[in-house]
Amino acid sequence: MDPVIALIFASEEEELFTLDCMAYFMVFMAACTFFAMLFTEAPYGRYASSKFGFPVNVKLAWFVQELPAFMVPLCLVVWTSSAKTSLLPNQLLIAMYFCHYVQRSLVYPFLIRGGKPTPFAPFTLAIVFCIYNGYMQMRYLSHYADYPADWVTHPCFILGSAMWLAGWLVNVHSDHILRNLRKPGEKGYKIPRSGVFEYVSGANFLGEIIEWAGFALASHSVHSVSFSIFTTVVLSTRATAHHRWYLTKFEDYPKSRKALIPFVF
Repeated sequence: MDPVIALIFASEEEELFTLDCMAYFMVFMAACTFFAMLFTEAPYGRYASSKFGFPVNVKLAWFVQELPAFMVPLCLVVWTSSAKTSLLPNQLLIAMYFCHYVQRSLVYPFLIRGGKPTPFAPFTLAIVFCIYNGYMQMRYLSHYADYPADWVTHPCFILGSAMWLAGWLVNVHSDHILRNLRKPGEKGYKIPRSGVFEYVSGANFLGEIIEWAGFALASHSVHSVSFSIFTTVVLSTRATAHHRWYLTKFEDYPKSRKALIPFVF
């Protein structure tokens, strides 16, 4: 075991048990979040409120809160490498994770146009989550995930990887559509159109949900599944809130458009 982490955990079995507990706790927090969101909206973006702390510039907030999701795993891979990181299934899964968070932490924040400041409370919680989840995902994949040699040809890995790629593309493309709704100098909200937005109000959310569901299928671990569940809960409630808001805000909002699942919900 790595010297620094050995100061915390007496054995690899103890650390793996802790990682499992972290995953189960994330599922518990997903349930708590679901019930909390029945009574309020997540207080950032268009639902931001000063009662949740002083405002943080939206670009700075996104960069700082997402950066730990990239830096913590990077440190784990570079400074505490193990034989697992040389195995192809582990490498591909680690690459999927980094592909998302390189874009989310080092690219996306600097492409944001406008946007309301983020209150300090949700900003802080996002930082904590990114550290927590970044450690849990990467520590498991780089040190404990044990796959058969032919796992990359298993239907679960192939289907999961395809879902991850499709979700990532939908997420990035939908963010691009949202960024370009307003021309330079324009203010206010507009109805997003084209792409998956023709079918659902939360196209960007749907993309990320599919992305991490595919990652969970390909990874086949309680750690990735817990992350997928948490993501689904948070983003589905967000998509539902956006859909209600759009219907209230715009009289000409497409009535056939659903909140998150095309033609269904």
